[in-house]
Amino acid sequence: MKKRNIINIVLTILFGCVWYYFLLPPIHLQSFDFWIFIFAMLGFYGCCSFLGNIDARGRVRKVEKSMIFSFSSIFIILGAILIINLIVSPVFQSKSYSRRIDIQEDHSFTDDVEQVDFNSLPLLDRDSSSKLGDRVMGQMPEMVSQYYVSDKYTQINYQDSIIRVTPLEYNGFFKYLNNRKKGVVGYITVDSVTGESNLVKLEQGMKYMPSAILNKDLYRHLRFSYPTDIFGTESFEIDNEGNPYWIVPVMKFSGVGLKRDVASVIILDPISGKSQKYELEDVPTWVDHVYDSNLIIEQVNDWGQYKDGFLNSIFGQKGVVMTTEGYNYTVMKDDVYLYTGITSVSNDEANVGFIMTNMRTKETNYYAVPGAKEYSAMASAEGQVQQMKYTATFPLLINLNDKPTYLMSLKDNAGLVKMYAFVDVVDYQKVVVTDASEGIEKAAENYLGEEAIEASGDLVSKEITISKISDVSIDGTTYYYIIDGENKRYRVSIKVNKDLLPFLEVGETVEIKYKEEKEVTEILEIS
Repeated sequence: MKKRNIINIVLTILFGCVWYYFLLPPIHLQSFDFWIFIFAMLGFYGCCSFLGNIDARGRVRKVEKSMIFSFSSIFIILGAILIINLIVSPVFQSKSYSRRIDIQEDHSFTDDVEQVDFNSLPLLDRDSSSKLGDRVMGQMPEMVSQYYVSDKYTQINYQDSIIRVTPLEYNGFFKYLNNRKKGVVGYITVDSVTGESNLVKLEQGMKYMPSAILNKDLYRHLRFSYPTDIFGTESFEIDNEGNPYWIVPVMKFSGVGLKRDVASVIILDPISGKSQKYELEDVPTWVDHVYDSNLIIEQVNDWGQYKDGFLNSIFGQKGVVMTTEGYNYTVMKDDVYLYTGITSVSNDEANVGFIMTNMRTKETNYYAVPGAKEYSAMASAEGQVQQMKYTATFPLLINLNDKPTYLMSLKDNAGLVKMYAFVDVVDYQKVVVTDASEGIEKAAENYLGEEAIEASGDLVSKEITISKISDVSIDGTTYYYIIDGENKRYRVSIKVNKDLLPFLEVGETVEIKYKEEKEVTEILEIS
């Protein structure tokens, strides 16, 4: 072998080592990054061979076989990848693509989704959580100068509470050098129900983070531990004891980069750097996010597009559906679920139903409930208060009195919640907005009107004798204020029983139901 070829090989190996250390491609034939790495190595070697054959006058002495081999290999490999990917593409494998996710279509929404409990409703969206997290950090000036709040807010179920959690990160290169020995000192939690936000300080700092450098960089540490694995999008979670972890899905593909799915999961302790790989069926139950939201949406779209074949997805488009724009999360039975609407491929303003997916198990149910698209519902809510220019949050999908219902917050320009809006998913012309100061239960009462608020839980029944009754009109609704024989005070809307309330007189005995006794108890049923 010529000396020049040996030098070129050595230079190429050095180039490959630098490329690998900084760009971290997986050593896996199904990864595009791996083949880009190979192409870069072949191209670099070919360039070295070419430059080594230029004489002092700038002329090429001769074309080396090694140079021809390196550049031709790139085109041969690229051609092979294109052929393989065509064979495993939806053109020939449409049925396989439609089965990427198993969607059960025989479930009932009201059977699967419990009546809403307003005391555990995650009203705070991601944007509001982020602002609360930044506010907590702003109250600790000694930390603000060294760390910043990551935008990796993950919604999880933590000790029967629905929270968003995100780590702190090093605030730049020099701040990393100053703090690398103690690490990142904590993470932030924001309660999605109450808005309570806290900075949780750790006894030992987190060393393996995306903002760390060199071997403490999270991705580099993972790559050196698992050189052949293809990593998905990581999420930050805490276990039931509050210990932080990175949850990293390991991906699998068909061909090169096609039909991706999760093969296993790596759970990494950012404090010690220790990690363990789990098969999907063995993932601990405290983990809430195994599957990336975008992956779920991609697989559901393939189910909707290719279940009747590739040609039908382009020409006839019979029965072809797709997800609507946007999605949100809800929590049921200690698991986090993604939900989004399903609409026809014609992209009209209505849904034909929606899906709910368990983010840990990928168990997915389809509910054939035709109704409004999420953004159409948001526009309807905003239209009720268009003079105030409030902005609606992406809807929460709830079961209110055995009906799928959208619930949104309406915010002002400062991001403060000013009103609540309820929209009937099926009859989406039914839109009711209520001032947030009156509370979410009052907003639900205004929306339901004559319907009983069964979602509030078990009601207390009581028989009272009226000693005094008067009526007053508030915002166009008549309310009756009652004092009973024990001098206890009650309030009831005309909507609760419009056929009885106007005719009640002092001395009459009535049966009432209420949720809890207060200074002025709200009557929810009266007869």
